[in-house]
Amino acid sequence: MSTRADYTDEEWNRLGRAPLVAALAISIADPGGPIEVLKESSAALRTIAEAAGDGRYGTFVAAVAAGVAAKAKQRENPLGGFRPKGPEARQQVLDELRGVEALLVAKADETEADEFREWLRISAQRSAMAAREGGFLGIGGERVSQREQDMLGVLGEIFGTPAE
Repeated sequence: MSTRADYTDEEWNRLGRAPLVAALAISIADPGGPIEVLKESSAALRTIAEAAGDGRYGTFVAAVAAGVAAKAKQRENPLGGFRPKGPEARQQVLDELRGVEALLVAKADETEADEFREWLRISAQRSAMAAREGGFLGIGGERVSQREQDMLGVLGEIFGTPAE
């Protein structure tokens, strides 16, 4: 079993921001307005708070989530210095998530890595379902757009977890 001591500060921060980066991937896949982005990131934050509170994804995920929750309570940006920009933003987000997967493979045991991947999958799915895409003034639109579904598939390929 790995612990916080097995990771550098940067590695631990990278793990902690991963659910928010996964939500960002969903937002980038099918950009909406600021309300949609807020709903998608809020869904990821709720997933973090749940994991920190009840340990449903295992002790490793709970420890990572508790660190992110503590940052959020202190009004620190859980994304830290990660700020993808410009036309390369999508690629930067996906590269960050590939780095998280590499970190899990290198340092977490198999059970911890699987629990972490499940946590990210659920966070991304909840983010995709948080706001309707398309429509007018919240009327009509789809719960999960095709572009969001495609991004869930890409995230599944990165983390070896199929999209549902």
